[in-house]
Amino acid sequence: MAASALAASAAASQSMRNREILDAVGTTAAALSLAGSSFIVLCYLLFRELRKFSFKLVYFLAVADMLCSLFTIMGGPANAFYCFAHDYSAHFFCVASFLWTTTIAFTLHRTVVKHKTDVEEFGFIFHLYVWGTSLVTTVLRSIGSDYGRPGTWCWIQQGSMGKILHLITFYLPLWGAILYNGFTYYQVNRMLNNATRMAVGMSDRSSQSDVRADKKAFNRWGYYPLILIGSWAFATINRLYDFANPGHKIFWLSILDIGFAGLMGLFNSIAYGLNSSVRRAIAERIDMYLPERIKRSLPTLSRLRSQQENELTSLIVESNNRFNNASNT
Repeated sequence: MAASALAASAAASQSMRNREILDAVGTTAAALSLAGSSFIVLCYLLFRELRKFSFKLVYFLAVADMLCSLFTIMGGPANAFYCFAHDYSAHFFCVASFLWTTTIAFTLHRTVVKHKTDVEEFGFIFHLYVWGTSLVTTVLRSIGSDYGRPGTWCWIQQGSMGKILHLITFYLPLWGAILYNGFTYYQVNRMLNNATRMAVGMSDRSSQSDVRADKKAFNRWGYYPLILIGSWAFATINRLYDFANPGHKIFWLSILDIGFAGLMGLFNSIAYGLNSSVRRAIAERIDMYLPERIKRSLPTLSRLRSQQENELTSLIVESNNRFNNASNT
């Protein structure tokens, strides 16, 4: 009996240490994402020149990431009502985050592939789609949940039905967004490749340089679906493993799950938000206040000021006219 008691005590102690490590990893990752997404939100609010439709979508993505990270950092409250409100909000904003990436992909696809210039008319529809879908999935996930049990995601059911609901209401729309973004960026990439070949065939050097600029910009945007995959691949594997082997946890997989999922906001803020427009706006503000002798020692500032806008904004504004002109030639 004494040996059994000692073994049980050791197992409980090890489980507590593992829980503390996982909480530390999750909090650190979420704090980094909170800092990155808050920086993008602050840039949008401070720099008026960034308030274009394309960057407005990035702003709402950053807002969702910021609130998702904030509620994740808040931890697992013991109070039943507070627990429900906390994790309800975390689920809502985490779903909203990856849904906003699909609106960015849709905007790019409609402009470059469909040659439409009416993307700003979809603003209200985007909000209805993102916030409405997030609300529906969160309400469905919370039905029948035991939100009196303390701990991270403390309102989630632990039975098979609860795990199935979690897969349906979170991971199903997540991987739907990943597939949609991947297909969309593939089509945009194919369109730009065709335009490049067309410009080469016409021996139009100006068209070639324009298309190459857009292609160079897209080479960065084209990797963005990998952000969602990298952030949630380990979490998906962990959920499926837990569903197939209930009660058996793989500690290192849980660390990768919590760590990479928590960093999604940071990845999004770097990839979507820290583009040439933001860097140039920051450089211009620094240029206004730094003494001239210091500015001369920072060649990066002049390089950023003269850098061309080769990112999503330029694709949205200019690509429709460019491809129409190429097709009419």
